[in-house]
Amino acid sequence: MEIITSLQNSKVKQWVKYQLKKHRDEDGLFLAEGEHLVKEAQMAGILKEVMFSSPIDFDLLVPKIEVTPEICKKISSTHSGVNIIGLCVLPQNRQPGYHRWLLCDDIQDPGNMGTIIRNALSFGFDAVAISPGCVDVYNDKTLRSSQGAAFHIPIIREDLHDVIKELKQKDFLILAGALDDALPLSQFEPSFPVAVILGNEGQGISHRIMSMADEKVKIEMQGFDSLNVAVAAGIFCYHWRK
Repeated sequence: MEIITSLQNSKVKQWVKYQLKKHRDEDGLFLAEGEHLVKEAQMAGILKEVMFSSPIDFDLLVPKIEVTPEICKKISSTHSGVNIIGLCVLPQNRQPGYHRWLLCDDIQDPGNMGTIIRNALSFGFDAVAISPGCVDVYNDKTLRSSQGAAFHIPIIREDLHDVIKELKQKDFLILAGALDDALPLSQFEPSFPVAVILGNEGQGISHRIMSMADEKVKIEMQGFDSLNVAVAAGIFCYHWRK
């Protein structure tokens, strides 16, 4: 087993680079921090190697590299003192089913994005399509919020205009979460295939994407006229759950 003790080691310098999306995309690699995410990555078959600074009490099927706590702190994006970090391969070519999709239009908050992905997986959705303007799925905050769900569901980063055109060819009902001129969610019987569009936290769904929806749908509520986008996603996913 390899042991690294120097912060100047070339591998350490390379791992640090994966804190940035640019280098994650260039190399097709990212870091999963903490025991839970490492286990989820191994289950998903995307774990490449593991760096650890204290004993591991579960089986690993990949190379292990012992490092110092200082190295773990250096390569970590958090301040929580993680002692195990996995180097993972970005999932590729995962073929989605075509029954239930979530479509995310420029979601910016990592916590919201991670929770949306977790909702989608939890309620049996087949895929999450995200616009190019959405926050990166594989940054640490998004991954922690998703609790590893991002490793187990196809996530497609593509212009939503093109995604919706493809789904319409497959007879999807395209629904847009909205407040104005929208039908109550209770009026929609769960039918398939269906895709629900979720909008940006501040601006909502862009006019370009909204114009492609077959119907607008709103969640009935009292006291407030809108919900956090991740909360709304959970309600939509539950309504159209598998």
